[in-house]
Amino acid sequence: MTIYDISKKAGVSIATVSRVLNGSDKVRPSTRKKVLDIIEKYEYTPNAFARGMGLHSLKTIGILCADSSDLFLAKAVYFLEQELQANGYESILCCTGYNLDIKKNYVDLILSKKVDGIILVGSNFIGTDEEENQYIKEASAQIPIMLLNAAFDYPNVYSTLCDDYAAMSEAASAMLNAGIRDILYLYNSDSYSGQKKLKGFKAAMERHGVDGYEKLIYCYDGPPQRVRDVAKFVESIARETPFRGVIAAEDELAIGAIKNAQNHGVRIPEDLSVIGYNNSMLTCCCTPELTSVDNRLESQTHQLVQTLLGVLSGEEMPKQSVFSGKLIKRGTTLF
Repeated sequence: MTIYDISKKAGVSIATVSRVLNGSDKVRPSTRKKVLDIIEKYEYTPNAFARGMGLHSLKTIGILCADSSDLFLAKAVYFLEQELQANGYESILCCTGYNLDIKKNYVDLILSKKVDGIILVGSNFIGTDEEENQYIKEASAQIPIMLLNAAFDYPNVYSTLCDDYAAMSEAASAMLNAGIRDILYLYNSDSYSGQKKLKGFKAAMERHGVDGYEKLIYCYDGPPQRVRDVAKFVESIARETPFRGVIAAEDELAIGAIKNAQNHGVRIPEDLSVIGYNNSMLTCCCTPELTSVDNRLESQTHQLVQTLLGVLSGEEMPKQSVFSGKLIKRGTTLF
């Protein structure tokens, strides 16, 4: 029996059950009685989630990310830890890698530490089928699960993310409106976020009536941090199909494209326009500086922590918070 089961049997929200467990006076007496009757009937003992409601809370949050060397994930973890510390919470960080079984094991490990909530950083934690997401469902029956940069509609799971579809579509449209139609699209992940970006790019190309754009969509399957390898990958594409624009799903991939162009005397932005994604520190580490989509990561992490704090206080909080990305124009584009 979990808090989720109690809410279903009582016909109320999880937040309402948490208010009852926390002794909140914001619950009608009839509703309180209904919940308490269910708790008594099934001999429910408050678990870690109840402790997170103020009953002997450990004031600790588990943070899971796949790879702390990834610039986006590392920056997200830093922002999250700062926000949690500012609100009196400690954190336990685990780097899980990308294997599903290992991710499951780490979630179980974090749950055994009796944390008040779990933050899953990065869209790779959401799978493409129900079985891949079962471990999230099971964990959410005990404590709130917070997703950063992904969305999953399930009780006690809360999502904070950028609208990658719209942001990528707008970035592609900006290049298309500048008269550049032969655009190389580089990506390296089929994650939730990766799929949204790709769909946004395709939508823009089709909206502008670009024929045959699919032949310039390429997936680089190596680590994007290996910029020289990315440059060689782009070089191999350019030998077969010329292009005047590059849009990359990660800034690292865009830097690789810039390096290849510079290796071959291609002028940027006069001969080649380049747009990255994430607006990372790398945007200022190349010449010219990289135009990139800002996914408002700091705002996302702030909102996620505020949502988590609200849930732990028994408040009704939005299940999903979506931010709009913004194209930050720098020297790799003329438009």
